[in-house]
Amino acid sequence: MRSVLFPAVAGMLTIMSGAAFADTAVSAVTDLNVRAGPGPQYPVIGVLAAGQSATLNGCIENSKWCTIAEAGGQGWVYSDYVTADFGGSRVVLTQRPHGSRVAIVSPPEGYSTDYTGAIIASDPLNDAFPPPPTEVRTYVGAHRLDPVYLDGEVVTGATLPDTVELREIPDYSYRYVYVNGQPALVDPSTRRIMYVVR
Repeated sequence: MRSVLFPAVAGMLTIMSGAAFADTAVSAVTDLNVRAGPGPQYPVIGVLAAGQSATLNGCIENSKWCTIAEAGGQGWVYSDYVTADFGGSRVVLTQRPHGSRVAIVSPPEGYSTDYTGAIIASDPLNDAFPPPPTEVRTYVGAHRLDPVYLDGEVVTGATLPDTVELREIPDYSYRYVYVNGQPALVDPSTRRIMYVVR
């Protein structure tokens, strides 16, 4: 998937604490949404492609939402899916060693953590899953559902909680749901996201 550059999001960032490390290089472990704000309710303004690098500006304290800069733009990503170098090792940002200091940023006005559940993060799927047939994408697009908003980000390999209702697709083994504003194909037996329709 090609990278989508995103425009600057004015007014979203605040001054970071000077004692913490700012401007840390991070890279995405899977195609990752870049959002206009720190949460699934904010619109997607771009995609940080798997392996693509960006600059981490900081994270909200006690949150997995972090702000990055890339190609002159700024946005927010979910830190379960970006890695950085800590002590010479590439580590998922949310699993960084204790005492690793990342700049703290303040959330924008109206920031909320009130969601109906959480997406369970896991290792992304390998590239073996083929894109769905055109008729499946057409069906999902023509039969839009009200989105379910969950804490976390919509990526392949992540698992949806049992509370999320999955809808059938005629003559297709996977089901679908609109989660955090995006359609996703889900394996009903494991509840893992197999494909994100972008």
